[in-house]
Order: sequence, then structure tokens, then C-alpha cells
Amino acid sequence: MAPTVLKGLEHHALFLLLVQICVLLGVARVLGEVMRALRQPPVVGELLAGVLLGPTTFGLAFPELQAAIFPAVQSQADLLAVVAWLGVLSLLVVTGLETDIRLIVQKGGTALLISAGGIIVPFATGLALGWMLPEGLLTSPERRSVFALFMAVAMSISAVPVIAKVLFDLKLVRRDIGQLTLAAAMTDDTIGWILLSVVAGLASRGSVELSGVAVSVGAAVVFLALALTVGGPIVAGVLTIVDRLGTGVAGQFSVVLVLAFGAAAFTQEMGIEAVLGAFVVGILVGQAKRFKAEVSHTLELVTAGFLAPIFFASAGLKVDLVRLLDPEIMVVGSIVLFIACLGKMVGCYLGAWAGGLSHWERLALGSGMNARGAMEIIVATVGLGLGVLTAEMYSVIVMVAIVTSLMAPPLLRWTLSHIEMSEEETQRLERESLAATSFARSIRRVLIVARDEEQAELISGLMTHLKSAQPVELTAIYANLDQGPMAWWSIFGADSRRARREFRQALGGVRRAVARIDGAPFEMKVATGQNAADEVLREAARGYDLVAMGVTASAGSDEFLFGSVLDRVVQEAPCPVLVLKAAVEPHREPVRRILVPTAGAEHNRPAVEAASLLAQGARAKVTLLHVLTNTGDVLAGEAMAPNRSREIAEDMIEQQATIVRKLGADVAERIVEAGSPETAILEIAQRESFDLVILGASARSVRSRAYLGPRAEALLRSAPCAVAIVCSG
Repeated sequence: MAPTVLKGLEHHALFLLLVQICVLLGVARVLGEVMRALRQPPVVGELLAGVLLGPTTFGLAFPELQAAIFPAVQSQADLLAVVAWLGVLSLLVVTGLETDIRLIVQKGGTALLISAGGIIVPFATGLALGWMLPEGLLTSPERRSVFALFMAVAMSISAVPVIAKVLFDLKLVRRDIGQLTLAAAMTDDTIGWILLSVVAGLASRGSVELSGVAVSVGAAVVFLALALTVGGPIVAGVLTIVDRLGTGVAGQFSVVLVLAFGAAAFTQEMGIEAVLGAFVVGILVGQAKRFKAEVSHTLELVTAGFLAPIFFASAGLKVDLVRLLDPEIMVVGSIVLFIACLGKMVGCYLGAWAGGLSHWERLALGSGMNARGAMEIIVATVGLGLGVLTAEMYSVIVMVAIVTSLMAPPLLRWTLSHIEMSEEETQRLERESLAATSFARSIRRVLIVARDEEQAELISGLMTHLKSAQPVELTAIYANLDQGPMAWWSIFGADSRRARREFRQALGGVRRAVARIDGAPFEMKVATGQNAADEVLREAARGYDLVAMGVTASAGSDEFLFGSVLDRVVQEAPCPVLVLKAAVEPHREPVRRILVPTAGAEHNRPAVEAASLLAQGARAKVTLLHVLTNTGDVLAGEAMAPNRSREIAEDMIEQQATIVRKLGADVAERIVEAGSPETAILEIAQRESFDLVILGASARSVRSRAYLGPRAEALLRSAPCAVAIVCSG
């Protein structure tokens, strides 16, 4: 048999597709921004764009032009449908990324009660409504049961993006009520997509039979079980491998799409709808430690700026406004809208009542979760594609999505304005606000660089305290500066054997020291010879939050033994660098007293935060120290009076003490007068037996060498205790 010759896409078909994308995207984005300016969800404008461009509006005014751009040709409609489905799947991936499993677990029983009420009641009312609607609104009387189930799912769903956007605009996302609303809505959506996948599976089989229900539910359960057990580690492992290969944002972006489309294809083939696969992959990717925030941002941009508007606009094209204005359909639409709002509001109110919330909190939850938005459109699209919904019922459901999305913002603003914050919530929000801009709280990946076991031991001790305060992922680099390229014949000599033995011993020492950090997984790498600095910097560019390096300094030397590597890393690293020097007489006792000299400069804050985090993990006490010189401080070129200098110092050190307290550590404040700040700091550190001195510094280049300032240099050379310098640029 001769092979089949496939024709390419016809010239006119491609031309029409490009024109359709251009028109739909342009009008959708314009109307979306208009709605945003009116403080309404942009999705409403994007849906209205399709309605306006459809046959019942634009088609009535310019029938020939509308028919030319959007011809009633199945093959042409299928091309646009493919682009629209890419929008559906990308939207579900982004929704999954925004689904915070930790938040759902944290809110626990209350969120589950609200979600249960918000699903069970509207599902029941939607199911009853589906059985009562006239047969003329069904595609076939024999499919009444499947139709009723689709109506039940459509009534049960909530729009997380709309809810999140309103809460964000009102600056209420981190409020207790905002967090509870999001947790309940996320739980709602997760259950909703499972229900949709099961109902879609039943629809594809034609009727609701016990065997069909068992197959659909079983397929969904098997997929979710695989995803939640082996899926998470597999996704995290793939992202880690891609990150280690150094492919950057582009590599992870591609991997996420491959995983999402692969899972969507798998669930589609299982008969439980592609949306479930894409949604679950979004959840798993969002929980992976190595997932880059830039990838999430890129996905959101592509989805919100390109694919999703085309999907919503193309969905609006199918809305029949003429039929919606028919008296019978208007009555049906009003009933469906009333039942949708009543079921969701009553269900959420009852769930919140069971959870012990106040009257206004119950109303706020019902108002927020009543928004259907994009999620409802996806349900309607699936139902129309499976032949379960008629054009009239599709239009009614889209109308419900638009109206409920328009209702949510004003209702939420009104109800939330009646909910006052407790003192505990106020304090939590203050801590979270500080943590959101905190250098120390953002540390999740640390690159350890050491040349021997002693340096690695010092770094590991501090990393143990850091890990006690928050989870960290470690990579250790053994920097062997003496190991360079050798001639081939030298590998047989005694010097070579000795060098290899010393190399193995030092590498093993660094590995042992880092391994002592309990519970923190780490990866071991080696940087050798003249290229050591390049290798360290190349690794540091792979998304680390902190580079921790050990140095050895002596009081009578002008050079650090770490030399050029330290200089280059401090000056060129893309993230802050923590430079550590061990005490003159190292001891293994835990850190109990931390001294932080501070002058109130911007580069002092990372040191204050790092000290707070370490103190929290080690249960140590932080002492903030400010040294006033005997001649008075200088401001704007003029010496200030001693009293004025002390007042400014007291205000400054109190501000930084507040940071320490909010980060959860115990703090003391000291202001002393001395002729030399460096001498005073060294004397206090020795006299009062501090275990660690932490200082902030801004690295400058002096004759191509890193210069950290006179105080940092003096401490590294002469301090009797361990010293940590936080170099923040």
C-alpha cells in the first residue's frame, strides 16, 4: 500500500486563524483592561469580547464581515479550538501553581467544613435543578442524568483567580479571613476538578450506570494516588536535574509544559478529562523546592497575556444573546443564577457556622466563593464539547459566570469592611510583612565553599542553627586551590600520590563536616586550581540565596590564605556572601551570645537579620552594639552634639532591635563611647566572651582586591571569637 501523503495547512485557513487570534486577543485585552480599571475581574471583559464579536452582536451589525472572519466551517473552528484548549490547560497549570497545599493543611478543619458546605449544598441544588429544567434545553432526554450532574458541578465550582485578585486588590490576602477564603476555595476547586473529570468520563460513555461511575471514579482515584505518592518526587527530581544542568528559566519552563501536557494527555486517554492532569501537575510543580519563581511568572504572563484571553473570547463567541433575551430562556437563566448564588452562599455560610466563625465572616466567605469566573467557563466548554449542553444552556452558564464574577468584588468589600483584626492577627501580619522583605527569611539554598575540614566545620555549625530556624537546601564545594593540571608522566611520582592522598583526605573532611548538619540534604562538588573561582561563581549563579565561605586570617598578615577566590566571589557573586573565620581557640560548644556591631547603614540590616535567625535556631541572645566616638558622630559634614548623637543612635538601635524581636530572637541593646570603634568592638567581644560577632559590610574593589572596610578587616584579623561578615554587595 502506498503511503498516505498528508497535505499541509491551507493558505487561507492559516490566514483566517491568524486574523482570528489577532482580533480576539486585541479586543479581549482592551476590554479586560477596561474592566480592570473599573475594579472588576479582567476575565469578564475578555468574555464580553467574544460575546460582542459573536454572530448575535457584531454579526447583526456586519454579518458579511463577521462571517468572513469567523466562518461556520468545522475545520476552521477546530483550529481555533486547539489554541483555546492550550489556554484552558495553561490556565489550569497556573491555578495549580497558586494552590497552596500547606495553606489548606494549615487551615485544616475549618477550611474543609467551609469547602464541604460550599460543594455539597450547591451540588445538591444544581442536581435538583438539572432534573427539573424543561426537556427543550437538553441535547437528548436520555442524557438527563448526565446533564443534571454537569449542572451540579457547574453550581459547585469557585473561581480561585477571581477571589485571589479581589483579596489582593483589597490587601486582604494575608488576613485570617483572606487565608481561610483562599484555602476553602482551593479545596473547592480541587474537589471540583475531580468531580468534573468523573462526570466528563460518564458523559463520554453516554449515560450514568453503576459500572461507568466505578470506572470514572476508579480512574480518578488511581491517577491522584499516583500523583500524590510517586508524582511529587518525580516532578521535584526532574526539576532538580534540569536546574543542575544550568538550562535556567527556559529549561524549567519547557519541562513544566511537557509534564502538564503529558499528564493532560494521560488523563484524557483515561476518560477523566485533560484538565485534571494539567491541574495536578501545577500543584506538584508549585511544591517543588527547585521550581524557580521566574518560571511561574513567565507562565502567568503567557497565560494571562496571550492564551487565556483567546480562550475566554472564543468561549464568548458561542454565547447566543438572542436566545438569552427570549422570555423563556431569561426566566430559566434567572432561576439558574438564583439557585447558583443561593446554593453557594447558604452552603458556605453553614460550613463557616460549623467552623465557629462570626456572622460577617460567614457572609464574606459566601460572597467570595460565589464567584465562578474562569472555572465555570471551563466546565461549560467541556460540557458543550461533550454534547451535554445545548447552546442555550451554555449561554446561561456563561452568563452565570459573568454575573457572579461581577458580584464578588463589591460584596467582598462590603462584608470584609465589617471584620476587625484581632491583636494576634495584627502581630502576625507585622511579622509576615517583615519576613516578606527579609534577606534572612528568603534563604532556602546555600552554597558552602571550604578548603578543609576546619572551615567546613565552622560553616556547618552555623548552618545547623539556620536549618533549625527554617528549611535549607545545601550544596558544598571543596575548593582545592593547589590542585592544578599535571603532566601525564607525573602521575606515577611520589609527589602525585601524596597530593592525591591529601586531596582525598581534605575532600572527605569537608564531606564529613557538612554531613553533620542533621536532616539537611546536600550535594558535593569540587573546584580545583586556577579555575576554582570561576567554578564557584558559575555554581552560585544557579539560583542560590547565600554563599558561605570559610577564610583563615592572621593578625600579622596582609593576605588571606583564601586569596583570589575570596576576592572574586565577594565582588562578583550574584547573591550575598557570608565570610566566616573560626575562633582563635575553636570549641564545639553551641553559640549562646552573638554580638552585632551596627552603625545603622543599609548593609547592616542583613547582618542583623542573619544574627536573629541564627539566634532563633541556637536559642542564643543577640546584643546590638553601636559605638559613639568621643568626638561625636558626623552628619552632612558637620560634627553633631553628643546628646544629639546619642538620641539618633538610640532611635537607630531600637529600630534594629524591633527587627530582631519580630524575627523571633532575644535581644539586648548597647551604646558605648570610644575613640576607635574597631578597638571597642574587639575589647567587648573578648571581655564579655561572645561566641560570635556578625557584621554587615559592603564589598569594594581596591586594586582589584575585595575591601570590606576597616571594621570587618580588624575583626577578621584580631577577634578572639568566631567572626561572620555578611557581604551584601
